[in-house]
Amino acid sequence: MFIRSVFFILIAFSLSAVAELRATGDLGVVIERAQGSVLLVNTSRREILAKIEGLGDLSHASVVFSRDQRYAYVFGRDGGLTKIDLLQNKIKKRIVQAKNSIGGAISQDGHLIAVSNYAPGGVKVFSSETLELLADIPAIDEQGKSSRVVGLVDIPGQGFAFSLFDAGEIWLLNVQDIKHPVVHKFKGIGRKPYDALLSENGRYYIAGLFGEPGLALLDLWQTEQGVKRLLPDFAKNDDKLPVYKMPHLEGWADTGNLLFLPAIGQHEVWVVDKQSWQLIKTIPVLGQPVFVMARPDGRHIWVNFAFPDNAHIQVIDVKDFSIIKHLQPGKAVLHMEFTPRGEQVWISVRDDNQLVVYDTASFKELVRLPAAKPSGIFFTSRAYQMGL
Repeated sequence: MFIRSVFFILIAFSLSAVAELRATGDLGVVIERAQGSVLLVNTSRREILAKIEGLGDLSHASVVFSRDQRYAYVFGRDGGLTKIDLLQNKIKKRIVQAKNSIGGAISQDGHLIAVSNYAPGGVKVFSSETLELLADIPAIDEQGKSSRVVGLVDIPGQGFAFSLFDAGEIWLLNVQDIKHPVVHKFKGIGRKPYDALLSENGRYYIAGLFGEPGLALLDLWQTEQGVKRLLPDFAKNDDKLPVYKMPHLEGWADTGNLLFLPAIGQHEVWVVDKQSWQLIKTIPVLGQPVFVMARPDGRHIWVNFAFPDNAHIQVIDVKDFSIIKHLQPGKAVLHMEFTPRGEQVWISVRDDNQLVVYDTASFKELVRLPAAKPSGIFFTSRAYQMGL
């Protein structure tokens, strides 16, 4: 009788253990910016799994994932770098590596985490396993002044690219030998680069310029050609509207041969041909675009806006550049994230304390989930995308 009871207890325990197993492919994290916490979500079941607290200042937070999708690395504005275990719903390790930071990236092989800093400036590189500091790259210009670093992305060849906001430079950091990192500097690329994107194939690094019109383009296949200026004269003499929130180039849309870009200080989305790097279309939209994001199949572009139009979203059809849908999810739409194959889009609505999920084919609202002042949304599928 005793043996039989033990047998059934072991069976029950085994079944319980199996029931608790969790895959990571349909997980994601949502930043709760006002509380220093993140929500762990399941995109297949459209539900919140856990709340993880104690991450510091997340007012401008971003996230990357380990290549096995088990760990999320959260970059906080207070210089915090936090490693979260998505299977155990807890912080694995947290360090404060600077006074003020603005994002980070994970290396091509997944072994290194790079963080870009405002104060004291520069880039620091850590072990993704232990968060041990492996390299410290000060961002010092020719005059000996430290610069804030923005637009940090991973690039092919075990490297990182980033921009120096104050110095007006682009640097490439090769970390194939982390004990002897190599920096390649491109100077005079334009005033105040504020963010950047990497093209889908990892070839082009493009920095947006806030201090003057246009963008700066670096072809990573032909770096000897230096930095090329894109659209330096377009809208140069137009009246600029007050900029309430900067657009984010990592949220710009790269679809096949086209780039869809938010125009700073304009109520427009610009369409650029990637073969000629010429502007081929301007699309009037409701307000100043912040994120211009392509559904994974590239057919539709979802656009959100800065204040005072930040309760709205417009959807552009790439086929004819027409606006086909106008949505109002709620007050202060901050971020959008598509599920890996694009059947859903998750939207953070900060001032309504909600996450809103839409079906992207029918535009039907699927669910609203509670979240405390949500901002960035990051799904684990990003583990397999360059430049994010």
